[in-house]
Amino acid sequence: MDFENMNIWCWLIPLLTGLICGILGYLIGKGSSTTIDNSVELNTWKDKNAKLQADLDACKGKLTAATTAAAASTVVAASSLTASAPETKLPFDANAAKAALGKPVKEDDLKVVEGIGPKISEMFNNAGIRTWKALSETAVARCQEILDGGGDRYKVHDPASWPMQAKMCYEGKWAELAKWQDEHDHGKL
Repeated sequence: MDFENMNIWCWLIPLLTGLICGILGYLIGKGSSTTIDNSVELNTWKDKNAKLQADLDACKGKLTAATTAAAASTVVAASSLTASAPETKLPFDANAAKAALGKPVKEDDLKVVEGIGPKISEMFNNAGIRTWKALSETAVARCQEILDGGGDRYKVHDPASWPMQAKMCYEGKWAELAKWQDEHDHGKL
């Protein structure tokens, strides 16, 4: 019989010891834990994010308004030019163009405009814009439509200055064009 009583105690003592240790461990662990409250910092970051988002929206609004105004003024200027004077072609001076730009220039070559390469020139020719005069009278929004028609690879190009550069070419203002292209980074305003 002593053997049976001993067998129960062999199971009961480790079980009770484990249970007591588990309860003590839980109580000690719960008592020493601290809760970190980051709600103040989180609210600060949320406020900063909201302010930055508002600033970004304001900048986008200004950019849209400026682009719309520029496109409208280009259309008004182009329509007033065509309505007020009959079509007269200004003479092209290849020597003056070469002297100012440092390279030979062909008449009505759209690639003289910084930012326009062979593929973009071809896209504009296909859209009916084949001369500097035609490009100078084209709204920036229309230039962007032509670029968008070429796909994603043309999204990096910014045609904002192209009509202005083309006007300088058309009017033979080669020194002004060369100076402008030197002062601006790849034709960007």
